[in-house]
Amino acid sequence: MTDHPILAVEALDLRYGRLLALSGVSLRVAEGERVALLGHNGAGKSTLFKAILGFLRPAAGRLAVAGHAPGTDAARRAVNYLPETVAFPRSLTGTEVMRYFSGLRGAGRGDIARLLERVGLAEAAHRPVGGYSKGMRQRLGLAQALIGAPRLLLLDEPTSGLDPISRGEFYGVVAEAAGRGCAVLLSSHGLEEIEHRTDRVAILSKGRLVADGPLDDLASRAALPATIRVTAQDGQADLLQERIGGTRFNGCRLDLSCPPEGTLKLVAELAGLPQLVRDVDLHRPGLADLYRHYSDLAAEEVKP
Repeated sequence: MTDHPILAVEALDLRYGRLLALSGVSLRVAEGERVALLGHNGAGKSTLFKAILGFLRPAAGRLAVAGHAPGTDAARRAVNYLPETVAFPRSLTGTEVMRYFSGLRGAGRGDIARLLERVGLAEAAHRPVGGYSKGMRQRLGLAQALIGAPRLLLLDEPTSGLDPISRGEFYGVVAEAAGRGCAVLLSSHGLEEIEHRTDRVAILSKGRLVADGPLDDLASRAALPATIRVTAQDGQADLLQERIGGTRFNGCRLDLSCPPEGTLKLVAELAGLPQLVRDVDLHRPGLADLYRHYSDLAAEEVKP
């Protein structure tokens, strides 16, 4: 992490009347970094985005975009935003929408065709947006968000309405933007799709940041057990379960829960039982497991 991140949030409190919507949130996103912001509905993700965009004034703490206060002209030039549901004038074509937003950002129009092609809308560039599908409108929104090579991209549920192939292409475009030095903060409920497509994960729960770090670091701190699925040789399931224990499934499969430090030893033991074991499949905790773990910990901490 650089000493001068593109996005710097420090001890941020934000209130809606008496409701404390964000409490002591500190988060940094560096140049070229992709950070996934996770949290249940009402956790504070959209509130944080609104504060970054300058729409909400913090009750305490500090927030800076490329070194500038949110809502200032300098901060607005540095950031672009893609909401979960985009809306464009239905009578305008894709190219006309891009020209309009290029004018708003004071950017040249030379990249419009390239951006539309990159998000897969080259053939639809001169068609009215009213005839676009939801997924096409979302891709147009991404192209609009990339106008002017922003230093910070805020993406709120950005793959809403996209099919699986389009989602993969979407994250490819985001990776290219990060490769050019753009800082990316995206929120998503699609945990599986972002698991290997971001550099860090930050988890909000009831307005507090309860976890922040690379996935491997979060997994190491959580120390969640791995699941080892063992398929027995024909007729050997009873003897195998007697030997290694575990929970029986489908007559011939055993599931074993193993702490991280014991995984290698157990797999080696199973490999030495070819007369009993047909197959071994190791399942380490994924992002969904880590999200549940840290969210549950936060819930426990706030219980009276």
